[in-house]
Order: sequence, then structure tokens, then C-alpha cells
Amino acid sequence: MNIAADLQKAKNKYKENKYLMEKLGRIKRRELDELFFRIHEEVFSEIDCMECGNCCKNTGPKINNRDIDRIGNFINMRSGKVRQAYLKVDDDNEFVFQSMPCPFLKEGNVCSIYEVRPRACSEYPYTDIPNIQKKLYKTLKNSLICPGVYRILERIKEELKK
Repeated sequence: MNIAADLQKAKNKYKENKYLMEKLGRIKRRELDELFFRIHEEVFSEIDCMECGNCCKNTGPKINNRDIDRIGNFINMRSGKVRQAYLKVDDDNEFVFQSMPCPFLKEGNVCSIYEVRPRACSEYPYTDIPNIQKKLYKTLKNSLICPGVYRILERIKEELKK
């Protein structure tokens, strides 16, 4: 996997992919969900996310109170201390990490809290969740961060040509 090359291609095809999102927005919800889910499974069976880690280096997830409690229990730290040590409140009044890359990202793109990672992390890049139509703009943005999303969009374009 050539991460840099895929991300450069995604950047070069941003306008084309923006048009794709408009086109995908007109597809029936169930059909679109099935298309994304199938292609997501194909693409991520070929990709090792540990080679990349861009999501953990660049995308600060929203972290809810349940996430904080799970992380605290896992690292043997009270929830208040987890908030104080690792989190801040963003402009949307939601918890996010104080800085990126993620403080739990270790060498080799290993997540030290993988078993209890925030829900937003486990769902990323959101290409295999129901009602993808509501996430098309986010999908477009994620194509600039995640080579897998870029590849999903390329395969969808191929399918739509058939």
C-alpha cells in the first residue's frame, strides 16, 4: 500500500469525488448502504491499517462519557483524571484529545487502548455504517486522510460505470 500516493490521488480527485458524493446522495438509502458495506469489506480485507495510522495521527475523535469511563477503567485512572490528563472541550462543546497524534498511539501504529478505544475510533472511517447518505460529506473529507476511503470511492466509481 502506498499511503502517500493514495492520499495525493485523493487530493487531486477531490472535486471529482465531491461530484460523486452528490450523485451518491440520489441513490436509495438501502442500495447505497449495501454498496458501501460490500466495497468497504473488500477494500479493508486488502489493507493493513497498522501501515498507515493517519486516523490516529490526524483525526481527533469525539469522546463521550462512556468512552472516558471505559478508558479510565482500562488504564486504572478515574474519569476526571482521564479528562484532565488527555482531553479538552472543543468548539462543539464535546470532548476530544488535547493534541494529536492520539496520546494512546504507540510505535508501529499500535493503539494501547484498542480494546476500549472510543466509539468514534471503532466506527472510523464510517463507510460500513447504516445510512451512509448522512455521512457522504464526512466520507469525502475522510478520503483525504484514509487511503481505504479513497480506494472505496474509486471502486464505487468503477461500479457505477458498469
